[in-house]
Amino acid sequence: MSPRPDAPPATATSATAVRRFGRAERRVHRTTAALMGVCVFTAACLYVPQLAQLVGRRALVVTLHEWSGLALPVPVLAGLVSRAFRADLGRLNRFGPHDRTWLRAALRRDKRPSSRPAGKFNAGQKLYAAWIAGATLVMLGTGLLMWFTHLTPLVWRTSATFVHDWLALTIGIVLAGHIGMALADPEARRGMRTGSVGREWAEREHPLWRH
Repeated sequence: MSPRPDAPPATATSATAVRRFGRAERRVHRTTAALMGVCVFTAACLYVPQLAQLVGRRALVVTLHEWSGLALPVPVLAGLVSRAFRADLGRLNRFGPHDRTWLRAALRRDKRPSSRPAGKFNAGQKLYAAWIAGATLVMLGTGLLMWFTHLTPLVWRTSATFVHDWLALTIGIVLAGHIGMALADPEARRGMRTGSVGREWAEREHPLWRH
């Protein structure tokens, strides 16, 4: 049977879209981002006098900071039940020769797609994921030392406070860079928001990704 003359033309979206992230990956990212946002905001309220005066209720801010920090690993641990999420963690944890090529091009500020080969995740994303995961664990450990003051000597608590404060500042800077790069790439944001990206973008930015 021939199509009706007044039928709307088929869109090319489904034909050109590539599935990048499933529901589990997107939920883990959103939940972790929300918890990290609470941690960063409450930390700023505790250390910036102007924000502290504006927000007030220091005890509540401290409680929110402590519990959001403790909850940070929970989304990732919950996401481990998803096979797709575990597969993505494996990809993030593997570096190959093409990743070294990508990093050399990034250091030379060579933005040609041909000089930056990447699989599903490029070398920059892999380094960021490894760094933020390690930093989160260090923040969790030092935060616990600061919280349970009666369990550790004074020198441990002093050292933990020093590491916690300066690493928090570093995390804030790195997160600002991460958000800035995300804002500069609408297609990458679309992939995290909807789970799909354009095939042309995928082939240009991640040519080694077998999607």
